[in-house]
Amino acid sequence: MKHRAGFVAILGRPNAGKSTLLNALLGTKLAIVAPRPQTTRTAIQGVLKLPGAQIVFVDTPGIHESSTLLNKRMMDQVRASADADVVLFLVDATARPSDEDAGAVDLVKKTGAPAIAVFNKIDKLREKAKLLALIERYKEMHDFAAYVPISALKGDGVDLLRKEILARIPEGPALYPKDHLTDQPERFLAAEIIREKVLHLTRQEVPHAVAVMIENWEDTPGLVRIAATIYVERPGQKAILIGAGGALLKKIGTLARREIETLVGKKVYLQTFVKVRPNWRQDPEFLAATDWRGMAGT
Repeated sequence: MKHRAGFVAILGRPNAGKSTLLNALLGTKLAIVAPRPQTTRTAIQGVLKLPGAQIVFVDTPGIHESSTLLNKRMMDQVRASADADVVLFLVDATARPSDEDAGAVDLVKKTGAPAIAVFNKIDKLREKAKLLALIERYKEMHDFAAYVPISALKGDGVDLLRKEILARIPEGPALYPKDHLTDQPERFLAAEIIREKVLHLTRQEVPHAVAVMIENWEDTPGLVRIAATIYVERPGQKAILIGAGGALLKKIGTLARREIETLVGKKVYLQTFVKVRPNWRQDPEFLAATDWRGMAGT
């Protein structure tokens, strides 16, 4: 049996569960997840090693209308990542149909790659007839290669989805070393972990106005010292993030530190600061500085 290897792009509308699916397919947490749209801001690569195959999954931001420069760059990431051997188009099975769904499917059509329609969150569906109707709706939009209902959160249907993907991956040698998991540097993953804790612990406009930058990373044999700055756009958002007596910022730091320790495999000393940077979502220089490619030196 010949070896298979290829790229699989995970596309879909915001909040469909793309990052949760990536983590489920890999069997480990790589992408941050939060119960709000546009959690993922850049393409994230995760490599799955199977007997006789290597699958490179690319998680992407949700397909949405571009407004700020940040949003436009997110959509650029989606279009660039869509050049893959297989495309997974993820649908939130619990969401109401929208006119924007057809536009998202149009992006899938343009890839020209075999596309699998994946219907997520079926564990939350009480009436299975709605799922059948939803599948029929997407059959009318595009001739997908397969239609797979799953629950990325519960793991239901994920094994079947892996088989459907593997059947469409081309033959070829491994694309990365066998121990390679992602192209994201640890500094970026740590920044994302901090941002994830902010997303879970804040509300209203604060999550979308937050960016995290690792200012210092000192790796010693027994300890990693990290200094991170959480940027917001307005003084009121800074006050919310810090909390009464600094309580919320301390909680964010504690939760993030524990997870970063698991990531790096050693003790972590984490310092977090909050700064106001008005309109950073429209600042190309700042967006370049917070991009993971800059952290990786590429």
